[in-house]
Amino acid sequence: MPRSLRRLAAGCLALLLAPLFARGEAPAVERLVDRTSRQVNAYLEQVSNVTCTEHVTQLKLGRNGKVQASEQADYNYLILLQGAADDLLLSESRLPQDPARKPRNNVSLLMTNGFSTLFLIFHPYYRASFQFEEAGQELVDGRRLTRLRFTAIPGARTPVALALRGREYPLALQGDAWLDEDTGLVARIQATLANDLRDIGLRSLRADISYANVRLPAWPRAYPLPAEAVIEVETQRQHWRNTHRFDAYKSFMVDTQQAVADDALGRPPAAQVPARRKKK
Repeated sequence: MPRSLRRLAAGCLALLLAPLFARGEAPAVERLVDRTSRQVNAYLEQVSNVTCTEHVTQLKLGRNGKVQASEQADYNYLILLQGAADDLLLSESRLPQDPARKPRNNVSLLMTNGFSTLFLIFHPYYRASFQFEEAGQELVDGRRLTRLRFTAIPGARTPVALALRGREYPLALQGDAWLDEDTGLVARIQATLANDLRDIGLRSLRADISYANVRLPAWPRAYPLPAEAVIEVETQRQHWRNTHRFDAYKSFMVDTQQAVADDALGRPPAAQVPARRKKK
């Protein structure tokens, strides 16, 4: 079962915000990033009480873009958040709804996980790792959203890594995020590689994640939960596209136990691109 365990330092929020207050009123972009950062923090408090159904479609594409192989599967998906205020543990779990289903053994498909939480670029733990600039406003599904361009600062921590042949390679990202300027809620994120990684065989990576505002019983308001994540990866010789769709969100409560299943596909991935946090 693919999973990622990450550590983050929620306690660094005050340290990161301090310089902004010292300079007086922050510029508009910084105020918006500030707002979104607080929303992401609040969202993580709620997401550990949520489960949903994740529909995963894995495609292997040929040079002409035609599908050479495909797999589809449904999972019970959940994220658990545990730990103290300054040392939190985020655990992602994906349990197959049909455990008896066997994947084909002769097809090399890409494993992807963690991209639904790419909004972590705004979390206080990662926020200082990116530069943000406004790229205008757009009307999306009747909502006026602010488009922010983000670029990874070289050498800074990143929430995304490529797992390849037993090694992990941190990935620097750049792209655009669409935000509600009034609330700071994230509506969509598109990301690509910020630097050339052809030396390890990675030609390109593109991620497109959309979020839908969902309000569950007992929640005081709606939160942006993942609706769809499309990840496309090309190496020198292979090309994959994975689509993750999320629906049927439900609240649940858990006391002490957490279960993580084995790899649902039952074989090593050709490449794995997990979101991650390093231990502080």
